[in-house]
Amino acid sequence: MFIRFITTGGTIDKVYFDALSEFEIGDSPIAAILTDGLVSFDYDVVPMFRKDSLELTDDDRLELKNFIAADDAALYVVTHGTDTMVETANALSGILGKTIVLTGALSPARFKTTDAIFNIGMAVAAVQTAEPGVYIAMSGQVFSAGGVKKNREENRFEST
Repeated sequence: MFIRFITTGGTIDKVYFDALSEFEIGDSPIAAILTDGLVSFDYDVVPMFRKDSLELTDDDRLELKNFIAADDAALYVVTHGTDTMVETANALSGILGKTIVLTGALSPARFKTTDAIFNIGMAVAAVQTAEPGVYIAMSGQVFSAGGVKKNREENRFEST
């Protein structure tokens, strides 16, 4: 089995510099998370964007969709910022024969207390077991694209 990880930026990849929340999108920690997790499947990591999800454009989403549609892998985990993850999941819908799971983090993977590692694990399990389609793995659940929203007040994802 082979899983292609595509990184787009977002909180999961953020590096903070000070108490004023100055940050930049750093190198993705995905390979380190998978190495530390002692995974036994083949994978690679394709860095596509290094953007906060609020900066992703429709053209970026189309570029991501075209890449996945033309690529030879069947299983994808896409790391993404949480603010526009739902929009990107919806934009990826319609790609046939591929299982795509978007995930991210509500706090950076570099923080001691983070949901990033748990979410990556959820996404890896989901991409291996779900039927072809587009999903979001966040808040301890797997949601189908088109049936999920981010509840900003509760800081979690939930079914619509």
